Amino acid sequence: MPGIDVYWLPLGAGGHSVRLNGHVYEALVARVERRRRYDLYHSALVAHVATGSYVVEMAPVRDAAGASRGVVAEGAVGTHLAGRLRIFRCEIRRWLGGAIPDVAEAVDSPRRLSGDQATAFRLLDLVAEVPTPVWGRDELHAGEMWNSNSLTSWLISRAGLDVEAITAPLGGRAPGWNAGLVGARAHA
Repeated sequence: MPGIDVYWLPLGAGGHSVRLNGHVYEALVARVERRRRYDLYHSALVAHVATGSYVVEMAPVRDAAGASRGVVAEGAVGTHLAGRLRIFRCEIRRWLGGAIPDVAEAVDSPRRLSGDQATAFRLLDLVAEVPTPVWGRDELHAGEMWNSNSLTSWLISRAGLDVEAITAPLGGRAPGWNAGLVGARAHA
């Protein structure tokens, strides 16, 4: 079936370091904002079209074989200077036949965003146009950092889908979501 699905993965699924850092980050932000803590989620998309299914996501650079994972862009993590080292780089993938790591841990997923093949093709075309500000920084002055959720919301918005109707799973939040919307409005 053609269309677009979003997957919500708990931050740090499959690993301990990111999960621990995410819990510490959310505890600090919740304290500063004087609110309760939420579960944090990372998002990824799958676009189903006539030529196959494409995984669209932002993830750490694993190795120099990015072409085999459909990598269309890379960006720095933390600072531009640190981004010279592979360990401080992330990649944006448009991966035909790809897999979302730890998809078995996804919550309330997949969620169908569209059943229209033309919209799915439009979203896939837009992946190569996504901005690459420094991951984990607020270079767009959106009030939050750029990350994988920013990529997802940027693409959904630019593809013409109703981004306001999409929410993180109950009891959770998707940091960076608004940064993608700010970036999409600026790009338009």
